[in-house]
Amino acid sequence: MEQVLVVGAGPTGLTLACGLAAHGVAVRVVDRAAGPAVTSRANILHARGVEVLRRVGALGDLRERSLAPVGMRMHVRSRPIATMRFAPDTTESVQALFVSQAQIEEQLRRRLSELGVEVEWGTEVTAASQDDDGVTVEFAEATPARVGWLVGCDGARSRVRELAGIEFPGASVVEQFLLADVLADWDRDRTMSAGFYHRDGLLLAIPMRGENLWRLMADVPVADQRLSPADIVAHFERLLPERAGETGVRIREAVWTSVFRIHRRLATDYRRGRVLLAGDAAHIHSPIGGQGMNTGIGDAENLAWKLALVVRGLANEELLDTYTAERRPLATEVLRTTTNNTKILVGDSAAARFVRDRIFIPLLNSSAVQAKASRTASQLWVSYRKGPLGGRGGSPRPGDRVPDRDCTRADGSPTRLHDELLPAWALLARPGTDADALLGAAREHVTVLFADDLSGSPLLIRPDGHLAWRGDDPMELRRWFADTLHARMGA
Repeated sequence: MEQVLVVGAGPTGLTLACGLAAHGVAVRVVDRAAGPAVTSRANILHARGVEVLRRVGALGDLRERSLAPVGMRMHVRSRPIATMRFAPDTTESVQALFVSQAQIEEQLRRRLSELGVEVEWGTEVTAASQDDDGVTVEFAEATPARVGWLVGCDGARSRVRELAGIEFPGASVVEQFLLADVLADWDRDRTMSAGFYHRDGLLLAIPMRGENLWRLMADVPVADQRLSPADIVAHFERLLPERAGETGVRIREAVWTSVFRIHRRLATDYRRGRVLLAGDAAHIHSPIGGQGMNTGIGDAENLAWKLALVVRGLANEELLDTYTAERRPLATEVLRTTTNNTKILVGDSAAARFVRDRIFIPLLNSSAVQAKASRTASQLWVSYRKGPLGGRGGSPRPGDRVPDRDCTRADGSPTRLHDELLPAWALLARPGTDADALLGAAREHVTVLFADDLSGSPLLIRPDGHLAWRGDDPMELRRWFADTLHARMGA
């Protein structure tokens, strides 16, 4: 019986499959699409996403192929009124990248292939039934499969979620948005994105890698007919002078167009027995702020190490309940923030426009606001300290993310903390610590690292970079393993 079937070969599904395969878990990835996407829904990878891809070995040359995000200049028609600059935390080793989702998926597929797994395209799931031992999955044009676990990473209209009977409540935020990636003759600074406010709606222009390539987005009234790519381009040709005061722009070619509604939806649970959800299958929200892909990638990393332990018999199934408990509150916060920001930016009422124009926009020029907004978007702040694996005492606290840092291996060779994670755990200690006495039989699962500047007790760090436990008492550590993983790993 195959161990894990991942449905959906987008960033979430591919990251999950890479994480599982790195742990030695047999994984199969299917997608109903005929082949990889060549267009890109998302075009920014925030710092936490960069960090995860680096850990799974899928960052590749994305830094070299990307643009460094500088910020967004806001206008009323052509008049600049505020500049929201990205203010990355210079103490961190990763920063956001403007890079195509299609290129991110390409790097993830490369890494997955290195791990011995290829995506099965044109494979659509049609039915699934589970029992205590596994899940039987049927496909439209393939032989049914018997798997231990089924994970739906198949997007907002997830077939896996539907088959599992998991509810997906929510509401519409904006009725209709137009999007077009276009090649345009436009004499405009490409180091900055641009936003244009108008009484009829918002227009966004985002530079993309490639000569004269721009992403245009605008909210418009709901059309009474299906809009073709030519219709969408015609809309933007009209909206650019109307909303941005730009009369000299010539759109030469549309690379990709889309019409969509902005919804906020959140699955009532991320797990139903042996079926789990991640990414857009579990939560969808406004694309403004670029949080969707990054949140899904974070879901995948969190789930990968937990599911791998369960599959390998090193932890009880109850560990999987911590996945929903840790990730769903984050999605709730992301939904709340992106919904509020979208409503303010779109300004669909007189009150919303007043808040936007008199309070929100002036604050964007503040360096303190820019630093806070950049940190929020980065998701480097994410902590699980309030979850079932969190705890009190010290800094960082159990559940907190542990930033990357220089350290040394047991043989004295230099390394970086995050380079040693996934699939390994790490015990970070001061030189001279008797790690073998502390870890006992769990030594084979944990990489021991030393840092001269570490203060306090040794830190046990999870494969996803969050603190699991801190202390120097071997009995307490064995008790932690027993309580968390049901003694299997520390036995």
